[in-house]
Amino acid sequence: MNQTTEPQFKNNPFITRDDVKSGLLGLLAPLAKLSSRGGARIKIGDTATHYDEHAAQLEGFARPLWGLASMLQGGDTCEFTEIWRKGFESGTNPECEEFWGFCRDKDQRMVEMSPIGFALATAPFAFWDPLSAQAKNNFQKWLLKINEKSMPDTNWLWFRVFANLGLKKIGAEYDHDRIQKDLKHLDTFYIGDGWSRDGPEGILQLDYYSSSFAIQTAQLLYAKIEGESDPGRAQEYKHRATLFALDFVHYFSKNGHCIPFGRSMIYRWAAVSFWSAVAYTELELPAPLTLGVVKGIILRHLRWWAKEESIFNFNDSLNIGYKYPNQFMTENYNSPGSPYWCCKAFFILALKNDHEFWKCSEQEYPSVWDGKIIPLAKPNHIVSHIGKHHFLLSSGQNCSYPIRATHAKYGKFAYSSSFGFSVPTGSFTLEQYGPDSVISISDDDGISFQQRRISTSAGIIEPAGDPVLHSFWSPFRDVTVETYLIPPNPINENWHLRAHKISTRREILVVEGGFAIYGQGRDGRHLGELCDVSLKYGEREIGANFVGCIEGIKGGLAVSKSGASGVRSLQFEGGRLLLSKEEVMRSDSNSNIMERRSVIPILTSKMQAQTTGWLVVGVYAFPSADGRVSASDISSWNDDPSIPEWLKLKIQEKVY
Repeated sequence: MNQTTEPQFKNNPFITRDDVKSGLLGLLAPLAKLSSRGGARIKIGDTATHYDEHAAQLEGFARPLWGLASMLQGGDTCEFTEIWRKGFESGTNPECEEFWGFCRDKDQRMVEMSPIGFALATAPFAFWDPLSAQAKNNFQKWLLKINEKSMPDTNWLWFRVFANLGLKKIGAEYDHDRIQKDLKHLDTFYIGDGWSRDGPEGILQLDYYSSSFAIQTAQLLYAKIEGESDPGRAQEYKHRATLFALDFVHYFSKNGHCIPFGRSMIYRWAAVSFWSAVAYTELELPAPLTLGVVKGIILRHLRWWAKEESIFNFNDSLNIGYKYPNQFMTENYNSPGSPYWCCKAFFILALKNDHEFWKCSEQEYPSVWDGKIIPLAKPNHIVSHIGKHHFLLSSGQNCSYPIRATHAKYGKFAYSSSFGFSVPTGSFTLEQYGPDSVISISDDDGISFQQRRISTSAGIIEPAGDPVLHSFWSPFRDVTVETYLIPPNPINENWHLRAHKISTRREILVVEGGFAIYGQGRDGRHLGELCDVSLKYGEREIGANFVGCIEGIKGGLAVSKSGASGVRSLQFEGGRLLLSKEEVMRSDSNSNIMERRSVIPILTSKMQAQTTGWLVVGVYAFPSADGRVSASDISSWNDDPSIPEWLKLKIQEKVY
């Protein structure tokens, strides 16, 4: 990085350590300007959370410390360090107007004690040593309060561990027994193969908190910080990480993006924190995960985000959202400072320029998985690397406590690194429900809908030797759905299948949605009808490099700069499957986390009361890498995907 160049995250090439440092400083600089006089609070915006405003502004202060402390540990200096050091003094002083306040039971302050503890443990020379004796005493008392209060039985327990680790590393009073009890309990979350659920037995939640946002990353940081004093546990955590990495790698695509899934996706590139922690702890992973592969995953991910200018406010602070500002996708704990959890991705800055991580060549995503379907038993996911569309099929997960759009974040059938997922914007008519990649069922003629939130049972089966996700769920007390999710195969690489056996005692409307894609044409107006030349569709021929929609008896297809997305109701002789109307629906604005204006291909069926029927749907998807789609790209839309023989037998109520 040229030292005369302003630090920046936007359009950063993210190749060298100096680039990564510039990216972090580009995030810190706007925050420094927003800092309070005493440095303890950073107010970024005016939206509210379920916790108090003091804690919200503490978030803006504390979360950047993941990156700042790492950079200082790597031998750099930073002009903003004094702001944070002064903030520690002000924020922990009960006599100061900027005092953060002592934590209470299940207090957000506990969360922010985690990056603060990390900063004390790894960069005490910057944040602890310069403090006065009185300031140190205040700081210690403030952190110790966490040991007196109750915490949620989740990954939060790691926050108390890190608060105590920070105190331990600076030679202050800490609670050794509390650390050991918390770690012992956290170990009960472990379910094997490297995976930990985010809570006790009975919790079916294995999202990014199980990996980068919290548990896996925390385990590796503990191994790094406490490796000498607790070598047995450190070795166990490293072992878990080596197992986990071989599964977690499948959530990342060749272009650098990950598959958005679950809550807190406003943390954006915190998704690569696990990989950054792998490099930081100098963990050697099994083949094909070399250090160069890890480096590639991290830097490609940062480069993917560096192109997204809509993630910033006008003052260059991060906004709340994913690819653009979006409150519909948030949780009630998301403050304007929350997105800075992404600073966990910068652990690699603790590695100096002469470290092997910076000297080794960045390697491409391993080709060994090209054309493969990967079943992941613990999270109940099946990931597809077939063709150009990288996505996963999902069944069985749910959040154990109420969050906004919980069914959209955990209950959809598919999640895509290209098309993301949609969330509801309201509860009146289908357009407001964000009905992509799920069945929406209405018993009031389309005014309100129910979607899958909890599966009564779910798992991966192999009816013909290939993995299939099987689940049971019930949108109403007298409506049951048995769902089979069948991944693509090399012959039908742009298609996956969804088959549902639906039994109902009431009259219902059933709507199946494909992937949501950008819903505008080249002129920025709503997509019209496809009308060019070259792609055969019934008796019509349509377009080389085209955009638009098709609706009719052969399915609903939308084509735009995002790519192509379609759905088709499938039939076979003797199958007696439900008939459907296919169309392309304009979804409510800002419902999709990737695109502000989106459309969703849907098919609609009606079922009478006291009936059982099967719905088999072909779901088509082709992502565009350069904003263009040609007829040859999606010529496979012309051909129906094949229904597996085992499924035909099942539908015909024969043994398979």
